[in-house]
Amino acid sequence: MRYVYLLWLIFLFVLPISIIFVYSFLEPQIYGGVQWNFTLNAYRYLPKYLNLIWRSIWIAGTATLITLVVALPVSFYIAKSRLKNFLLLLTVVPFWTNSLIRIYAWKIVLGNNGIINQFLNLLGFGPVQFLYNPFAVILVIVYTYLPFAILPLYAAMEKIENSILEASLDLGASKMYTFTRVLLPNVRMGLLTAFVFVFVPALGSYAIPDLVGGVSSRMIGNEIVRQLMTIRNWPVASAMSNLLTLIALLSIIIVMKRRGKS
Repeated sequence: MRYVYLLWLIFLFVLPISIIFVYSFLEPQIYGGVQWNFTLNAYRYLPKYLNLIWRSIWIAGTATLITLVVALPVSFYIAKSRLKNFLLLLTVVPFWTNSLIRIYAWKIVLGNNGIINQFLNLLGFGPVQFLYNPFAVILVIVYTYLPFAILPLYAAMEKIENSILEASLDLGASKMYTFTRVLLPNVRMGLLTAFVFVFVPALGSYAIPDLVGGVSSRMIGNEIVRQLMTIRNWPVASAMSNLLTLIALLSIIIVMKRRGKS
């Protein structure tokens, strides 16, 4: 099994990342591909995209924060429910359908002629622009990655004995105090894991901002695709990918250090 793991690690992780890393230090060809001449030009382009990088971080961060806030009570309810197996099944049901179909479904809901706007029209509020802005991107990211937050939080909350929460309440603590000072510290590892599971893929999102976002909500994933498919500057796309990998790696290192301390 050890050799299988090593082969998996080399061919599916080390080799692709190494190719991207090397390509980021080469010169681009006119119609795509690279010339094997060492240069740092790709990284000199990155400061031009600082606004895009910052926008990607705050959209992914905001969506992750909202996802965790929603996932906390949901996972607690599932963990303490008698129907936990059935509720967990419902949680993973969205995975059974293609993610693009689910994103297109949101266009039907949020569009100018969508379900929500039809209802608002009946009330006389007129069409509201829900699509093609950061709001739509954050909403669909929360919807898409919510199960990734619920599952690790559920695993953490299932281990908490009801007697601990009951003892806190019996001793006179309020529900808010019990939630913030008893429940949250006990599920801290689940929270950190859920943060990584949501923030890392959200940061590199491409399809969601491409389909429901506008110019003001483009993310770094969209620019990487543009560099690859339109401008055909593979080294710049590789440099941006390396930056995303670095941010994801830093997030994982922070989580691992937190785990070590606890």
